[in-house]
Amino acid sequence: MPDPSPVARHWVNTWVSAPQLTETENMPPAPFTEDGRVLANCTLRQTVRVSVGGRRMRLQFSNDFGGAALPITGVSVARPVEGLAGVAAIEPGSSRRLTFEGLSSVVVPAGACVTSDPVPFNLRARSNLTVTMYLADGQASNDITSHPGSRTTSHLLAGDHRGVGDLPGATVTDHWYFLTGVEVFAPRSTAAVVLLGDSLTDGRGSTTNGNDRWSDRLLDRLHAQRGMARVAVLNQGVGGNRLLNDGLGPHALARLERDVFDRSGVRWLVVLEGINDIGTAEATEEGQHGVASDLIAAYKQIVVRASAHGIRVYGATLPPFGGNSDYDDATGLREGARQAVNQWIRTSHWFDAVVDFDAAVRDPADPRRLRADLDDGDGLHLNPLGYQALADAVPTRLFT
Repeated sequence: MPDPSPVARHWVNTWVSAPQLTETENMPPAPFTEDGRVLANCTLRQTVRVSVGGRRMRLQFSNDFGGAALPITGVSVARPVEGLAGVAAIEPGSSRRLTFEGLSSVVVPAGACVTSDPVPFNLRARSNLTVTMYLADGQASNDITSHPGSRTTSHLLAGDHRGVGDLPGATVTDHWYFLTGVEVFAPRSTAAVVLLGDSLTDGRGSTTNGNDRWSDRLLDRLHAQRGMARVAVLNQGVGGNRLLNDGLGPHALARLERDVFDRSGVRWLVVLEGINDIGTAEATEEGQHGVASDLIAAYKQIVVRASAHGIRVYGATLPPFGGNSDYDDATGLREGARQAVNQWIRTSHWFDAVVDFDAAVRDPADPRRLRADLDDGDGLHLNPLGYQALADAVPTRLFT
């Protein structure tokens, strides 16, 4: 069939990551943080797994949390060798250089982000993409923007190696820096679902370079069904995130605009937030009653704000955390708050639909706890089998 005309196409995010202020332990490793400049004279090669494909794409880079301007000397994109995640080698002949308003370099002001010019590239659905950045001058601040929970290996090497086929001797780190989005120019029928969440969505307990978070498993499940290959799945999980108060990264209400509404092509939103709010609130009747009430009010705000953007919102029930050394309390007050919040999610009819993650992963013999075969070991996070269970619990009809 002939390609739809440009009029019948639009830009859709096929991959995203939520930007965060980089903590000390997540900074680029030595020697790339020396002399008051981060990543000076450094090539940074990262891989990401996209969801939908296209023949034109553009990339987004963030300096949202930077303490100084971010001068990017140049960027190239390529296919990783054998299509693998987290590798330094790229497929010969696949590298393409990006431009910004026709120029090879760009300076991103502190607190801002930038989108590249479109570049022709045969980007296949559910494939890995290599993005190579070179920063000649580095960033003159120890406040930089990253996504620590990449679960994907990145490579750093001194000098400009944008088009080089491999980076032998590179320093490795399992974080993403500066890169926050990939968009494709896709048919109008292509649309995205954003998964807004904490470490369960970010993928703690999944396999590094394995792409087996529940977002990945959901993407595979959707694309295996007829007529659903044009659904993009965007993971906006942040480890330690809370709905009401800042933690690791801004709280979910504060990042709605940037991480959901500003993403292109978004039609649906799945909200899995609140466990960290309950787990960090005081284990008293007053504290847990208050956090449950505040969470419900926050969910309502999300629905109201997303609906104004024409986005359907699906509420996910909170999985159990019984036995977790940090969140479980002997009095059961936090479990009571979780049950109260889940009851409201299931019965209030505020959400356009409900995704019952609690039912999908709880132990039938002890509903306060995760099933042992799905537990990553701490009573709170899931292993890859557990993330498959979350993906399987999402009704695919929600995205038709």
